Amino acid sequence: MKKFILKSVLYIVLILLLLEVIVRVFHLYTEDPPRFIDEYGVEKRVPNHDGYAVTGNRNQNYSKFHINKAGFNSFREFTPSADKFEMALVGDSFIEGFHQNFSNSIGKQIENQTEGIEVYEYGYAGYDFANQMHLVHAYEQDFQLIDQTVLYLNYENDLSRAVYEPNTGRIKMLSSTIFKIRDNIKLLAYGSKIGIVEPLKKLAQRGVAFNDTEKGYQTNELKDSEEEKLKQDQKRIANFKSLINLYGFDKTKTSLLLDSRKTSERFLDFCRENGIMYIDFSSSFEESKKPTTLIYDHHWNAHGRTIIAKELANYIKSKKISKR
Repeated sequence: MKKFILKSVLYIVLILLLLEVIVRVFHLYTEDPPRFIDEYGVEKRVPNHDGYAVTGNRNQNYSKFHINKAGFNSFREFTPSADKFEMALVGDSFIEGFHQNFSNSIGKQIENQTEGIEVYEYGYAGYDFANQMHLVHAYEQDFQLIDQTVLYLNYENDLSRAVYEPNTGRIKMLSSTIFKIRDNIKLLAYGSKIGIVEPLKKLAQRGVAFNDTEKGYQTNELKDSEEEKLKQDQKRIANFKSLINLYGFDKTKTSLLLDSRKTSERFLDFCRENGIMYIDFSSSFEESKKPTTLIYDHHWNAHGRTIIAKELANYIKSKKISKR
């Protein structure tokens, strides 16, 4: 019995080592460049990190990233000046662009289509509108020199708070020993990415490894009533007002990038009534004959990102013409 247990442990260890080697050789794991909060309270990546982001369970999306000196995934450094025409593109993981090689990012495509422009991509996974407004305010000296600023707004997710507070808890958690172990053992990183270790997490947190089967069958919930939608809109619009009043909002050179299919008409009316410009890419996505998002993910795929780049390039061209 003792020999059996020892052999079993040995075989398990050898199998795990073999799987670790396979995951490393085929680069099935994703790299997540470290994060920090700078002296201005802006959460971003630690500068000068290069690596590969992997999504899907079989390297379905494999792309290279480069974190510049400013702490964002970009093909260029941010050097705003009064002598150039610059555009800032600010947003969450959709703008951060780990789903596409940094050398062919949305910003790079905009530059390829627009003569005499530099695009600065301030993208960071997890940013909401409060993060974005705080960033623009924190780097006020740079943004005063930047000619056009576009803020990506996912209406349903990005307007849940009226005041910005840095997420120190997340930074502390990601730098904890457990996460360091996960990042160094690539099999664990891969297992976490594809959901294998999720039951173990639940077991550790609640003592239940799998979902409650009773809740699993509750799939026919009623949609929000009109009254509930009205309350949600009022809260989101109030949060939006709070943030632009707190940090300021230069309507002459700041625009929102959004999908009107996923945005309340009440909010769009508010923008129109208050002279807040927005770039709506919904029609371009609807008219596309090819998918615009990844198969296994809600993020834009390469085609979707090309459409976004074209929308923004056309918008910036119109702004450059009107400025002459």
